[in-house]
Amino acid sequence: MPLVDAAALIAAVDQGFAANEGLDVELVRETSWSNIRDKLAIGMFDAAHLLTPMAIAANLRLGNADAPMIAPVNLATNGNAITVSPALLDELRQAAEEEDIALPLASARALRKVARKREARGQEPPTFGMTFPFSMHNYLLRYWMAEGGADPDLDLRLVVVPPPHMAASLARGDLDGFCVGAPWNSVAAQAGAGVILHFGCEIFARAPEKVLALRQSAAEADYGLVAALIRAVAAGAAYVDDAQNRQAVGAMLARPDRVGVAAEMIERTLEGRLRLDATGAARARADYLIIGKEGALRPDPNQAAWLYAQMLRWGQVGFSPAFLAAAKNVMRADLYDSALGTGGAGASREAVAAFSGPLFDAADIDAYLNAFQISR
Repeated sequence: MPLVDAAALIAAVDQGFAANEGLDVELVRETSWSNIRDKLAIGMFDAAHLLTPMAIAANLRLGNADAPMIAPVNLATNGNAITVSPALLDELRQAAEEEDIALPLASARALRKVARKREARGQEPPTFGMTFPFSMHNYLLRYWMAEGGADPDLDLRLVVVPPPHMAASLARGDLDGFCVGAPWNSVAAQAGAGVILHFGCEIFARAPEKVLALRQSAAEADYGLVAALIRAVAAGAAYVDDAQNRQAVGAMLARPDRVGVAAEMIERTLEGRLRLDATGAARARADYLIIGKEGALRPDPNQAAWLYAQMLRWGQVGFSPAFLAAAKNVMRADLYDSALGTGGAGASREAVAAFSGPLFDAADIDAYLNAFQISR
C-alpha cells in the first residue's frame, strides 16, 4: 500500500538489498488491504506489506481469509494519527469547555458530548474512516472513543476507506475524521481538509502496525527464502533509519509507483515532525513512526496476544486457548532470530501501553477485558 511504513520493504528492493540476497523482487502497488490479503492468500503474491491484525485474522480464519499466514519480520511500529475536519474540531473545542483536547482523554470525552448533541438534534453521528476492521486504525479509534464514554458502534459510525482516499473523503464531508497511516494525515492537513488531532503513539505506545506476511505453507516450503527476505528487510530498515539517507529515502518513496507524494512530506514523516493543519503548526515525536530501531523489527508474540484481546473486546472472535496460541504463532520471532543470528538479543517485549485503561497481561486476558466498561 502507498504508505511510508512500507519504507523498509521499498528500500530493500530499490537499494539492492534484496538482490544482494539473491532475490528478484517485483513490488506491486495495490489499492486496498483486502486486495493484498486475497492475492497473497491465493498465491498471486509471495509476500506482502500487511496490517498486523489482518495477518492474525487470517490465521484465525476470520473474514474471507482461508490461508494461514506468518509474519517473520515487522515493517513498522506506530505511524498512525487521528485527523478531524475543522468543523468537528470546533465542536470538540466547544464541548470540551475547560478541558484541553490536546489530551486524548479530554478529546474523547468531548467527542461523546458531540455525539449526544447530534443525536438529540436528530443529526447523523460523527463518522470516522479506518482502513479495515482488522487493523490498528480500527482498534485505536475504538479504544480512544470508548475511554471517553462513547460506544463506537452505538454513538458513532466507523467506515472502511482505503488510505489514499481518506483526505478526499474528509474534504467532501463524507467523514468527520479518520485514523490512517502516513502520509495521508499530512495530505489532509496540508490541503486544509483536516487537522491532526492526535498521533497514534499518544494513544498506544509501540503499536504493532505492519508486518511482512507470507502464507504459512509457502514459508514452510522454503525457509531459506524467508531468511533472505528477513535479511533484506533488515538492511532496508537500517538504510531508512540512517539520517544521512533521509533525502534519498524521501525521493525514493515519492515515486508515483511507490507512495506518490512530495518527498519533503515523507522526510518530515520519517523525522516524526508533522504539520498539523494548513497554517503550518507542527508537532514532533521521535516515536511517531518506528521502522527498525529499538528492536522494532523483531516480531513479538505478546503483541499478537494484545491484538487478539482487541478482537475479543469488539466481538470479532470468541476466546479459546487454541485461538490465542494461533494468534501468537503468527509472529515468528524464531525465524527472525535464525535469519539474523540474534538469538533474541535486543528484542522488545513491551506491552502495548495505552494512554488510559488497564494494563494488559496475556496470562489473564479475562481480567483485562472485564476492566472495560464498553465492549462487545
